[in-house]
Amino acid sequence: MAALPNVCDVAITQEEQFDAIIVGAGFSGMHHLHLLRQRGLRCTVIDAGGDFGGTWWWNTYPGVRVDSYIPLYELSIPELWKGWTWREKFPAGKELQAYFMYAGEKLDLRPYCRFNTVVKQARWDDQLHCWHVIAEGKDGIYKAVSRYLILCTGFASKPYIPNVSGLENFKGPWCHTSRWPREGIETTGKRVAVIGTGASGVQVIQELGPHVTHLTVFQRTPNMALPMDQYRVHKEFQDHFKPVYSELYKKLDTTFAGYPAEPRLQPLSSDSAEEREAYYERIWSLGGFNFSLNNYQDILLNMESNAAAYAFWRKKVGERVKDPRKRKLLAPAVPPHPIGVKRQSLELNFYEVFNQDNVDLIDLKATPILEINEHGLKTAEKEYEFDVLIFATGFDSYVGGFNDIDLRGANDEGIQDHWKDGVTT
Repeated sequence: MAALPNVCDVAITQEEQFDAIIVGAGFSGMHHLHLLRQRGLRCTVIDAGGDFGGTWWWNTYPGVRVDSYIPLYELSIPELWKGWTWREKFPAGKELQAYFMYAGEKLDLRPYCRFNTVVKQARWDDQLHCWHVIAEGKDGIYKAVSRYLILCTGFASKPYIPNVSGLENFKGPWCHTSRWPREGIETTGKRVAVIGTGASGVQVIQELGPHVTHLTVFQRTPNMALPMDQYRVHKEFQDHFKPVYSELYKKLDTTFAGYPAEPRLQPLSSDSAEEREAYYERIWSLGGFNFSLNNYQDILLNMESNAAAYAFWRKKVGERVKDPRKRKLLAPAVPPHPIGVKRQSLELNFYEVFNQDNVDLIDLKATPILEINEHGLKTAEKEYEFDVLIFATGFDSYVGGFNDIDLRGANDEGIQDHWKDGVTT
């Protein structure tokens, strides 16, 4: 594909011109830049982060790692995977950042990227048929124009912090996990509170638990976490399987969840209790998401099948949590939702951390947070004091990255107005 004609040349003199402006330098943004450059288009990437990686540039909290095993979580470009070797089955944050640096240099993407720059506005020009983009960075205001605007902002780019009264009064350090300061926060020997038990909550809790003086975990909904089955992976092992990587990547497009796992074809009721138990044990031993994705095909269609899967998961977790009260909160008799309908997290030693005497678990549904004060927070039941406060409260998912931009399409309609009745495409 040849570069597009400069349709805006006559009318625009102060805007840098491109065929495509890409917002975001994570997997999607890098892949788009690589492919469009191969087709001869003039492109640029604009990213608020300081380098390649997207969400993985921002996520530096203790224990951060991906929950998809290698080689699933990498670009399927042969010139990249042929020259890269991972150290762990589920890579940690620093190794992922190293991979993004490698990919950016290998594909020669850096000259086409503008980092530490936030896109403030993108406006479609009905007359000239192009996008006017305004961004702001360390060099001031930046303006550009392009025929195409590609938003690769990710589904988990805008952190969500609940509107809790009094946060500004807290005297200690606090942050959202996805905005963990690069210089770090000293937690060893400190009293730490973590609000949230989603994916990042699970990881930061199991990482900090053994090192802090006291850890208080505030949980709204129990996480039906699965064992990660982590281990180191040698170069020879990866080299042995690289000849089939291309076929593996093609197969992923045909699977239920983009993951090399298939559900058991027969319904749960077709197996005896003994057969079911044996099958559960086998897929549980595989680790990762295999217990969910290799489960009976009707787990998401039949409540009896779903209840059986939850009962097995609850039994496994119950064997690891000693305290009856904590066990009841982490794996309740009545599930908060059917297992598998909400993304499960992967864990290493999450449940064992709650066996420590210095770790408390608070049920926010029973005792919601009323306010944060200088020394901690107050729930409907009591006050808790701590030195460090960590929000593991997730993201303004999917649309957060769009809504942060004053994005205006045809007839100057804003994206927020366009989606006022719900997100559609």
